[in-house]
Amino acid sequence: MEASVILPILKKKLAFLSGGKDRRSGLILTIPLCLEQTSMDELSVTLDYLLSIPSEKCKARGFTVIVDGRKSQWNVVKTVVLMLQNVVPAEVSLVCVVKPDEFWDKKVTHFCFWKEKDRLGFEVILVSANKLTRYIEPCQLTEDFGGTLTYDHMDWLNKRLVFEKFTKESTSLLDELALINNGSDKGNQQEKDRSIDLNFLPSVDPETVLQTGHELLSELQQRRFNGSDGGVSWSPMDDELLAQPQVMKLLDSLREQYTRYQEVCRQRSKRTQLEEIQQKVMQVVNWLEGPGSEQLRTQWGIGDSIRASQALQQKHEEIESQHSEWFAVYVELNQQIAALLNAGDEEDLVELKALQQQLSDVCYRQASQLEFRQNLLQAALEFHSVAQDLSQQLDGLLGMLCVDVAPADGASIQQTLKLLEEKLKSVDLGLQGLREKGQSLLDQISNQASWAYGKDVTIENKENVDHIQGVMEDMQLRKQRCEDMVDVRRLKMLQMVQLFKCEEDAAQAVEWLSELLDALLKTHIRLGDDAQETKVLLEKHRKFVDVAQSTYDYGRQLLQATVVLCQSLRCTSRSSGDTLPRLNRVWKQFTLTSEERVQRLETAVAFHSSAEKILQECPEQPEAFNEMDQFDEIEAVGKSLLDRLTVPVVYPDGSEQYFGSPSDMASAAEHIREKMKLVSLKKQQLRQPEATTPES
Repeated sequence: MEASVILPILKKKLAFLSGGKDRRSGLILTIPLCLEQTSMDELSVTLDYLLSIPSEKCKARGFTVIVDGRKSQWNVVKTVVLMLQNVVPAEVSLVCVVKPDEFWDKKVTHFCFWKEKDRLGFEVILVSANKLTRYIEPCQLTEDFGGTLTYDHMDWLNKRLVFEKFTKESTSLLDELALINNGSDKGNQQEKDRSIDLNFLPSVDPETVLQTGHELLSELQQRRFNGSDGGVSWSPMDDELLAQPQVMKLLDSLREQYTRYQEVCRQRSKRTQLEEIQQKVMQVVNWLEGPGSEQLRTQWGIGDSIRASQALQQKHEEIESQHSEWFAVYVELNQQIAALLNAGDEEDLVELKALQQQLSDVCYRQASQLEFRQNLLQAALEFHSVAQDLSQQLDGLLGMLCVDVAPADGASIQQTLKLLEEKLKSVDLGLQGLREKGQSLLDQISNQASWAYGKDVTIENKENVDHIQGVMEDMQLRKQRCEDMVDVRRLKMLQMVQLFKCEEDAAQAVEWLSELLDALLKTHIRLGDDAQETKVLLEKHRKFVDVAQSTYDYGRQLLQATVVLCQSLRCTSRSSGDTLPRLNRVWKQFTLTSEERVQRLETAVAFHSSAEKILQECPEQPEAFNEMDQFDEIEAVGKSLLDRLTVPVVYPDGSEQYFGSPSDMASAAEHIREKMKLVSLKKQQLRQPEATTPES
């Protein structure tokens, strides 16, 4: 029976064990009767509960029952005394009925107890409260009977409740812990193959029960279980009621079982943690080798353009993002496994290392596959970028080649040709870079089978390889076509350069010829002072004419070359059309001027030769007198020469040009006139002897 079940009855204090003892060391059971009617059933229940508390050894010494009838009637007292026979007949050794001051009918009471003495089995005495000390020491009596023993019924009841609760919980907990511990010892091997069952957990918290027990034990050791702080040191709960030893025994058992339980929990926790880690490891491994690997298997293409490669890179980044979540789980699991390895048992090391190795192998393999795929896509993007740049360069070069060349001069042609060569060189470098990127990409694709997980990627690789090789071959063909067109354009532009050079040189020849004509008119003026000097001037003039002839012939050849080049280029020259007429016109003017110069010089030679011959002849020579007609001829030549000096050169276009300035011409004419005067004087000298001869 538990106090909590009959708590309302116990609170009524129908009976109690104060802790006092009689002279035989028997416990004193006090039944305080009151004015109100006492329920015999509740009293019986109370007595049953109180008598269940002492040990058998204590019960064997018997009980002294004090029935306090001072506030009750005799019939009630009698009923209580008779009830003791049924409740504790063997344990009761003496019943002290405390009578009230107004004594009952002595004859009746004495007669009744005496009559029932043999049948009751214990002695019943009637005693007043002040004479109760004859049978019981004052220190064993409560204050109600004039004693010094302190008793607080509610305090005792509260501690009793705590004690019974602790006893009940600890006993139940011991059974549960024993069941768990024993079951763990017997089924340790089987538990490794299953997770923890929640039914194996204790129904109450062992820490709470232990704390309650320690607090209870502390109370029992410091003060009487049913007393107060001011009571005596003797405690019936320690010695007689065995409360303290029982609590200590329960605490020891609890600590032992709880220690074993903690070890079991630790093992279970470790096993649970290991199983959770194993489960998470398998989740990571299964996902990486399942959906994760399948994602990579389906992503084998490299794209056929920059946009396609970028789209594949974006898709790959999404795949990497999904993998990152599992890699984060891998890092966490790896840390947990490392912690378990540092503090794990020998039996778990092999399994933990195997899990760690399996997880690391799969994660590193998957990470290397992701990195390989990323590098492959990056290489493909670079390849397509180079291909696109090269294609744009080829388009630009082709556009430049398709535009007809219409340069203004040779310098612009040279500049255009230089730009063309630079573009072609840039195309060569671009194609070389494309080949390098393509070869690098092909090398990576050839290694793709190493992470294909047995999947045949020959078809997929062949498509990628064909695409890469096709792009490079197409660029090579386009580049070759552009090179052929560049060769044609280069030849054409070189011919145009030559054409412009010929036209420029032809124009220069016209300029040179014009300069020669100008020099002929302005500087070739002198006719010489004598025949010898005039002949020298005539010879120089012929050489001068040869130079002009060479210049004219050079110009004609250049103009003929321009005609041939224009026919080859199928174009018309801007300058050759008017250069040839200019050349012919200047040459015609030069020819007429040269001829006039030659005639003047030849006339001057004839004049000077004849004049010098006559002037050098001696007057004694008779033949001189027979050639007087020569003087007339010389005069006629001289006059003709003077006339020529005053006549301009008339060109076909009607224009006129004079040799030198008028002063130059006047100087030359004056020299001729002087020589003509000498000739005339010579003539007169020759005529005077002829006139005097007849007279003599």
